Amino acid sequence: MTDGSHLVSAALFAGAAKAAMIRQEDIVLSASFRDICASNTCGLYGKCWVCPPDAGDIETLMEKVRGYSQGLLYQTIGTLEDSFDFEGMQDTAVRHAQVSDQLHKIAKTLLPGDFFHLGCGGCRLCERCAKLDNLPCCYPESALLSMEGCGIDVYSTTKNTQLKYINGPDTVTYFGLLLF
Repeated sequence: MTDGSHLVSAALFAGAAKAAMIRQEDIVLSASFRDICASNTCGLYGKCWVCPPDAGDIETLMEKVRGYSQGLLYQTIGTLEDSFDFEGMQDTAVRHAQVSDQLHKIAKTLLPGDFFHLGCGGCRLCERCAKLDNLPCCYPESALLSMEGCGIDVYSTTKNTQLKYINGPDTVTYFGLLLF
């Protein structure tokens, strides 16, 4: 595994709160995460091009994740007024999408060859996804599939890293994963 210090630095430069390299064998996958997506607790199931069911077949996506030997796991952490601060959660999600977009642009210059970049669900590059108007994605090169939509158990995947899944009371944390 490459030490990846240049990628960690790139993620921090892009605005991530923390970032760490991760080995393929430390990424926990389960097709059951597609069922969680189908329960539509986030409200984006079938309403966003990069979310299930439009994201693709779960087994195919998990096989694609397995095809990369390592990755960069990064997070954006937001402070909330309280646990019901939905606006704060949305603001942090948009900020995370901006971090991911910036990192995606940097990765194109740093990583030779193919990489697979995953976000936190619902790409949030557009205020309203073109799917809702039966139009093609406006940013197909930048829109990121979600980690969970590809079968990644984010909680279990973060356990052996320096990145915490929960960062204290009245916070929200979003993750991204750049596989290469």
